[in-house]
Amino acid sequence: MSWHPQYRSSKFRHVYGKAASKDKCYDCVPITLNVQDNHFCAVNPSFIAVVTECAGGGAFLVIPIKQTGKLDPHYPKVCGHKGNVLDIKWNPFNDFIIASCSEDATVKIWEIPNQLLNRNLTSPKKELRGHTRRVGLIEWHPTANNILFSSGYDYKVMIWNLDIKEAVLSKPVKILDAHKDVVLSMSFNTDGSLLATACRDKKIRVIDPRAGTVLQEASYKSHRANKVLFLGDMKKLFSTGTSCWNNRQIALWDQNDLSVPLLEEDLDGSSGLLFPIYDSDTHMLYVVGKGDGNIRYYEISPEKPYLNYLMEYRSPLPQKGIG
Repeated sequence: MSWHPQYRSSKFRHVYGKAASKDKCYDCVPITLNVQDNHFCAVNPSFIAVVTECAGGGAFLVIPIKQTGKLDPHYPKVCGHKGNVLDIKWNPFNDFIIASCSEDATVKIWEIPNQLLNRNLTSPKKELRGHTRRVGLIEWHPTANNILFSSGYDYKVMIWNLDIKEAVLSKPVKILDAHKDVVLSMSFNTDGSLLATACRDKKIRVIDPRAGTVLQEASYKSHRANKVLFLGDMKKLFSTGTSCWNNRQIALWDQNDLSVPLLEEDLDGSSGLLFPIYDSDTHMLYVVGKGDGNIRYYEISPEKPYLNYLMEYRSPLPQKGIG
């Protein structure tokens, strides 16, 4: 008779989160009041960017990571959009390039100067005008430099090549027209050969962006996905959403078979969205609640039970975004 131990070896079984002390925080940042379901901040090894509240148009701040403490009320902004900024993403190949998209139906590419901002940055390096309605999501290609994906309320996903010399681009390289409703979330696998999307029509799709074809489509009725995420090179997808009873729910899928999730779990009855963030180096997954103060940590393993709950960070203050 073989005996299987109940415990599993893990480097991260005792992970706990702790808020930084006041001198290590960024204080007096006028965070946007917009209710769009997005991260509202983006971070890379050099900077933290935060979408801010501003009158007439849209703007965001770029703060050097080392510059903590109280922010000057006249701190320069990156402002050039005519509507609210809905999403910002740093270029994975260049720490000084950031893309932003907005309700004014444009995507703008900005170059942050090395000697930092000393006045408002109003002229973008490039402007992409292809969408007919507001642009809600942008995503950089993980392995091809200067390739950007944007998705708008015209239900289209557009692929842009930023190596083209013109400052204003109005024709994308390709348009993926596979959605019948607004795309709520986009995620690439590690080498960028597959794109996963969660759409408001309650379906998760896995798309080959080169061919523009839908390879897999989940029409699983009891999980309405809001956010979807490729788990590195595990060949798995993770989604957060709601169940039929409006409980917040997480689900794990095999990327080659989206008919039934490998795992489905109800978390709680709160109404805020759940943002998943995956760290492929530690195989840790963070599930962050919007509007509450909870961050749940999981460890992902290739064999069952796939998802191992580690710990939870709780804060009395509601979260607005994550990076």
